[in-house]
Amino acid sequence: MNINKKIESPNDEVLQNDIEQIALSNIPISHLKNKSILITGATGLIGSQIVRTLACCNRLRNTNIEIIALARNEKKAKDVFGDMLNDSDLRMIYGDVIKPVKITGDIDFIIHGASITSSQDFITYPVETINTALEGTKNMLELAKEKKVKSFVYLSSLEVYGVTNPSLSSVTEMDYGFIDVINPRSSYSESKRMAECLCIAYAHEFDVPVKIARLTQTFGAGVNYNDSRVFAQFARSLIENKDIVLHTKGETVRSYCYIRDAITALIFILNKGENGQAYNVANMETTISIKDMAEMLTKQLAKNAIKVVFDVSKEASQLGYNPTVNIRLDTSKLQNLGWKAEIGLEEMYRRMIESMINQRNC
Repeated sequence: MNINKKIESPNDEVLQNDIEQIALSNIPISHLKNKSILITGATGLIGSQIVRTLACCNRLRNTNIEIIALARNEKKAKDVFGDMLNDSDLRMIYGDVIKPVKITGDIDFIIHGASITSSQDFITYPVETINTALEGTKNMLELAKEKKVKSFVYLSSLEVYGVTNPSLSSVTEMDYGFIDVINPRSSYSESKRMAECLCIAYAHEFDVPVKIARLTQTFGAGVNYNDSRVFAQFARSLIENKDIVLHTKGETVRSYCYIRDAITALIFILNKGENGQAYNVANMETTISIKDMAEMLTKQLAKNAIKVVFDVSKEASQLGYNPTVNIRLDTSKLQNLGWKAEIGLEEMYRRMIESMINQRNC
């Protein structure tokens, strides 16, 4: 144990607790000992927590992992990681994945998470959304081929399923639905599909050891206070004692996943997943409609101090909202690797809210 190394999230006790719980859990981390791993999208919610988790493993378990973190914005990296940037086991590289990336030295593993994630941007910048997915993934696959990596995980999305058959009780990795390709909002879901296909093409033609993680909507400790996504909007409403305003009928039903559970899932997929395979990442017990989730929060967490208000917009499609879906991801395939989700929906919100309050108080 490196007792002289600083903790990874000094300003957020909830996030630090999550990171340490992952590091000290039964994750299959031995494969990464004394190896190097590249994480793209390193300043994003998932990427930054992978970086912190690996650094924590180095501190608590002496894994001696070389962490190579790729990010576009140096200022954001300083804001996200702070003093961690001075750690000898973390190498920050600045650049955009849509351009070929040159990295000296060995790379044993890659987790590719760089992506445009704002729903509004899918509408406003559909070309950039597609280019980031396709060119960025191609460049990372080329790097993986060049470095002869041992494992490559691509962070995909439940949106690749599109609008699935509503009669399905759950959605497996083979239950694809409909995507309207002439809707600009489909720039994200359709490019994720194509990026997955590109990953499998590299696996087939060049033997790149690719695995695909199809993440459901993932949140928890570490979410930025000003995040624009729906779960963060709900959390801010509770913190600020304001009514939750829905701009749709809230009929979409989906599963969710706590960020700590998602990080452990990615490590399981990286080290135990089968090459050329996709794995759903979700907590099957969290399946709920947006409307019911909002009402649950006002009753269970806000104790009816606030209410759900509907301000349904006729132009909802222009706000970047996804088509109404009913999708409960089946995670049996991932669970067969030894993984299981631990944190339920109410606790997800409690921990996220406490983390967001910690941020606001810093």
